[in-house]
Amino acid sequence: MTTKSTYHPGRYWHVIDDGRIQCDLCPRDCKLKEGQRGACFVRMREDDQIVLTTYGRSSGFCVDPIEKKPLNHFYPGSSVLSFGTAGCNLACKFCQNWDISKSKDMDRLMDQASPETIAIIAEKNGCKSVAFTYNDPVIFAEYAMDTADACHARGIKTVAVTAGYINEEARRDFFAKMDAANVDLKAYTQEFYKKYCRASLEPVKDAILYLKQKGVFLEITTLLIPGLNDGMDEIGQMARFIAAGPGIDTPWHLSQFYPTYLMTDRPPTPMETILTARDIGIDAGLRYVYTGNLPTNTGEN
Repeated sequence: MTTKSTYHPGRYWHVIDDGRIQCDLCPRDCKLKEGQRGACFVRMREDDQIVLTTYGRSSGFCVDPIEKKPLNHFYPGSSVLSFGTAGCNLACKFCQNWDISKSKDMDRLMDQASPETIAIIAEKNGCKSVAFTYNDPVIFAEYAMDTADACHARGIKTVAVTAGYINEEARRDFFAKMDAANVDLKAYTQEFYKKYCRASLEPVKDAILYLKQKGVFLEITTLLIPGLNDGMDEIGQMARFIAAGPGIDTPWHLSQFYPTYLMTDRPPTPMETILTARDIGIDAGLRYVYTGNLPTNTGEN
């Protein structure tokens, strides 16, 4: 069972006037009394500071092809060591990893590994990179950043698979440690983010633009959910944002929804919708649009 001795001091917080501590990691700005946890569940107020309760504890490790992240243009054909922890700072009703991201059972986190151990394992397995994935690495930022330092010391690249829901100061520190990122652009309306993720759209757009500005290799993924974010106008807005912001060379992955978690009443995404969305992306000028196993490359390799 996890004890206080395993908790790691967190960054990005301050005391507010009423004595509570505000977590400044992400736009949720959770305000905590002693012993309370944030919405992500893994960041907690203890002894008048924020601590990370999952530092050095993972929900599992796996060696994957880099294309599974998905990253199709970042060391293609290479292997990546993937791992995550528990918890999430979004509350997506369609979460595909809900058993991990929504877990409040710390005892399920049986795999323990220091940042240095993870780097060594990646090296021994011939992995070109380590990916922080499964749940959102933003919420275990301190663990991810320390692991990134250990990986870079051995010449191993780092990848963040994230929803991009992070505040400015933490965003600067976190992504300075990342060589590549795949960001979920879940929709292009505030209504969708608020109703189905309990989050906001603008911080995600800001993160995407920031990554491009700072030269972090970037690919974007959108899960198309029937009747919610698959309208042709909305898909067109997303495509034009990508083309005008991060740029026409930014790969865009269009994923098919399958009923899961709290959204089992929705049908799977018709392939016709995916293919039409791909065409919209191409019409917006995007050179690389991917639909599962059906890649479209409209430019030069």
